[in-house]
Amino acid sequence: MPFAKLGLSSPLVKAITELGYKTPTPVQKQAIPAILSGKDLIATAQTGTGKTAAFVLPLLERFTKAGTLRGKRIRVLILVPTRELAVQVESSVAQYAKHTKLTSMAVYGGVDTEVQKERLIEGVDILVATPGRLLDLAHQRALHFDELKVMVLDEADRMVDMGFVGDINKIMERLPESRQNLLFSATMTDDVRALAFDFSDSKMTGLATEISISPNIRAAANIKQWLITVDKDTKSALLSHLINEQKWDQALIFIEKKHGAAKLVDQLAKRGIVADCIHGDRSQAMREKILAQFKSGELKYLVATGVAARGLDIGELSRVVNYDLPFKPEEYIHRIGRTGRAGASGEAISFVAMGDFKNLCAIESRLKHIINRKEISGFPVRKAVPISILNYVRKANR
Repeated sequence: MPFAKLGLSSPLVKAITELGYKTPTPVQKQAIPAILSGKDLIATAQTGTGKTAAFVLPLLERFTKAGTLRGKRIRVLILVPTRELAVQVESSVAQYAKHTKLTSMAVYGGVDTEVQKERLIEGVDILVATPGRLLDLAHQRALHFDELKVMVLDEADRMVDMGFVGDINKIMERLPESRQNLLFSATMTDDVRALAFDFSDSKMTGLATEISISPNIRAAANIKQWLITVDKDTKSALLSHLINEQKWDQALIFIEKKHGAAKLVDQLAKRGIVADCIHGDRSQAMREKILAQFKSGELKYLVATGVAARGLDIGELSRVVNYDLPFKPEEYIHRIGRTGRAGASGEAISFVAMGDFKNLCAIESRLKHIINRKEISGFPVRKAVPISILNYVRKANR
């Protein structure tokens, strides 16, 4: 099915064709017609399924012929959890809208508000924002919501995990009651369902269209997944060994704690390996600089905390390393989804210590297969990791 049959006009079809889009993904096939019809929507779809285009394209179509926008006004608000995701989503909006007159902008913390306030004076059709900065701008009366028509919550489960529910509720109180509401989430937990229930006065869960796209586990066939059992105190030495011995060209290395990210960079440096890290305490300017260096290939090894897992779009990234194994299976899928994109091959390596056993079993149960284990000469394990249990179910209170 071509995109034109979903109700998209030629300027949008031309833009996505130039980007290499050929046929709609499952989430796009279901979401685009629903959004064009004006319905509220709750969508569950993993990263890498094309969900950004699934909501951006129909919104652009809806407002392609809209009238003049007054100053400090917006038509569409897209709330996202991180600065990186704000930049990424706005970049996609701009690419899709290149043959239209619609405008877009991203606002997020860590940078001067004055530049953002000045840009908002003329009004912006589609605003992508993190909750904290949006509230700051609203308090300063830098923008008004009286002409807003559509509200989008992207990565709703991440919003909940990061503690943004209070800010989201404050934002909702400022919005017109009459609006279209769209919620996208990788997982539909009870907390996300509760957020969706309060998303609008019409009680969205009762009236909204709901779609759910199952994780495309087969897509992992493009990603060679393997793990190494390791003692915690030898992780950095093992990572350095792999980088040097296997001559890795590039690697995105995920770690749980921000102080651990800086420590790992120092440990690699002592072994002659140049790396850098991004986490919440680094300035936005520094984060953008480091990401640009990594995307260009100038920086070969990037250490990132898990919060960046859904906000990074590196393109042809050859390798992801789970230096720390994530607690949630969904997080594992998000992380390895940074490689092997657009049908390209990729590699995902996980370091697994004895204390990670239950997490590993939960991940493998979600994948429906055992991840191949490898032994690395010179790195014997003192605390052995048991053989995996594929049908393992984590207890609810853990």
